[in-house]
Amino acid sequence: MSNIIEKINQEQLKKEVATFNVGDSVKVHTRVVEGDKERIQIFAGIVIARKGYGINEAFTVRKISYGEGVERVFPLHSPKVAKVEVTKNGRVRRARLHYLRQRQGKEAMSVKELAQSDN
Repeated sequence: MSNIIEKINQEQLKKEVATFNVGDSVKVHTRVVEGDKERIQIFAGIVIARKGYGINEAFTVRKISYGEGVERVFPLHSPKVAKVEVTKNGRVRRARLHYLRQRQGKEAMSVKELAQSDN
């Protein structure tokens, strides 16, 4: 039985997924359906968490919009997520960056940038 479930899950996985880690600044292109029209909306921010495995994998992106913190959780293999574009690689020492929630202003979005030689 688990072989059947595993095979169905493998079919649902996306083939090309952008490689990004916690601390990276990303632009998530999401498909939005309004009536009979479909458009792409971009949500740009810092990845503060990744969780799950396989078809259940998800990531949380945080941004500051008009002085208010906004977080959104995206399923990685969802058809609603058109693509994930990495704008800046960050260097962090934690798996979850929930401490950014208590920060104000510029420091709420500041993560050390990964040097090119560290790749």
